[in-house]
Amino acid sequence: MGLFDGILGNVLGGALGGNRGHSQAQDPLSAILSGLTGESGGGTGNILLQLGLSMLQQNGGLGGVLGKFRQAGMGAQADSWVSTGQNMNISPEQLQQVFGSGALSDIAAKLGMSQDQAGSAMSQVLPELVNQLTPQGQVTQDSENSVAEGLDALAGSLDR
Repeated sequence: MGLFDGILGNVLGGALGGNRGHSQAQDPLSAILSGLTGESGGGTGNILLQLGLSMLQQNGGLGGVLGKFRQAGMGAQADSWVSTGQNMNISPEQLQQVFGSGALSDIAAKLGMSQDQAGSAMSQVLPELVNQLTPQGQVTQDSENSVAEGLDALAGSLDR
């Protein structure tokens, strides 16, 4: 599970204010554990990651989600998240266009925040999540497997 620990640490760092490129966190497991204990406010980040991974899984995995963005005319953004370069931003409105308002409403309800806040949070988390799941600049079977693996790891850690 070391690969997924690294992905989680990088996503937490990237989506919650760290760097945006493909990089390795200094000690991702420690970052995750401190988030779970509430030392750095990462508990919400872990829930956002779980919701982001669920969103990927419910929409056909990485390939399915990237396809949805391409069909909606946002292929450049989606491709930037997979590539090893800088990630392009996505707006909450673009997320709603791709996934529908119901998806963001569900996330908002689970987080106890407004749909606008949920959209803003997910517009930061999703690109970084895709970025970290594709460290070699392409979607692989390992990338797809990491979605389910991550959901299992997060579900177990959030149940503690």
